[in-house]
Amino acid sequence: MTPLAPDLSAFLQKHLPDERGASQHTIAAYAHAFTLLLRFAATRLKRQPSDLAIEDLDVSLIRAFLEHIEEGRANTVRSRNARLAAIKAFFRFLEPRRPACLEQAMMIRSLPVKRTDVKLIDYLTKDEVRALLAAPDGRAPAGLRDRAMLHLAYAAGLRASELLAVRMDDFPRGSFANIRVLGKGRRERVLPLWKETQAAIRAWLAVRPNDVGPELFLNRDGGPMTRDGFAYRLRQHVAVAERATPSIADKHVTPHVLRHSCAMHTLQATGDVRKVALWLGHASLQTTEMYLRVDPTEKLALLEAHHAPLIKPGKFRPPSDKLMAILAASTGAKPRL
Repeated sequence: MTPLAPDLSAFLQKHLPDERGASQHTIAAYAHAFTLLLRFAATRLKRQPSDLAIEDLDVSLIRAFLEHIEEGRANTVRSRNARLAAIKAFFRFLEPRRPACLEQAMMIRSLPVKRTDVKLIDYLTKDEVRALLAAPDGRAPAGLRDRAMLHLAYAAGLRASELLAVRMDDFPRGSFANIRVLGKGRRERVLPLWKETQAAIRAWLAVRPNDVGPELFLNRDGGPMTRDGFAYRLRQHVAVAERATPSIADKHVTPHVLRHSCAMHTLQATGDVRKVALWLGHASLQTTEMYLRVDPTEKLALLEAHHAPLIKPGKFRPPSDKLMAILAASTGAKPRL
């Protein structure tokens, strides 16, 4: 039996950050997936998690765990697929390290993901964005910080992890005209900023404490702003913005909705999905194409380009063949012969 702990520790602490360049958010998500898996396996096998072996995580146990994720924990199919992705990544890591477990790893990696419904994204209109950006109290340091966070998240289309990772030295040549962003897959991009966004950042820096860490945005204790902290502050400002623009109340506004809003407004302004992909730092256009499904502009262009065919109305002729008549009666259809 091969102990699980050494390889799992190497996977999370060395392979993901050093060899794969994974973000801290990805590492935390994978660690949470294995926390759930080891608790489930330990209960099922009546052992301590530290006593588990790689061979204990066989296909039958993984299948049972995935069922537990959906039925026992009432998680969504997306959550189930995310846990499976973490498990597959670990066993892909094991293949060259543990040849004795190669067959087990290949069987687990062949487990299928479940298909999910592809829903349209949620985004804010320009009026709703204006109301949200005006919501923070500009007379308080926390309000100036929040306004700068909201401006930067929307203007640059940043993920929450990218926004909170921005450092004081991420502005080339000390100017706030551009920002350097390190995104997923350690792909770096430089984005220009509106003058309004630059002004919001400067207003925050005027009251930001100096004897603290390098992160641009800090919490009230002087430490780096967290994802939960940003989400909490966003909910507060959404509640204020609802008074000026009640339509926001119909939307579930999360930090990622600001990124979606930037993408949709960029698409509407340029009509070029490639420019949206470049702005957001997408590795593939397939990721960016989801914004085309939301924007009706492209669909209206199709309607204008292709008029409805001038089909003359015809008359229904009942089927003359007896077998076809039986099929038509069974299906309720009216086949044309």
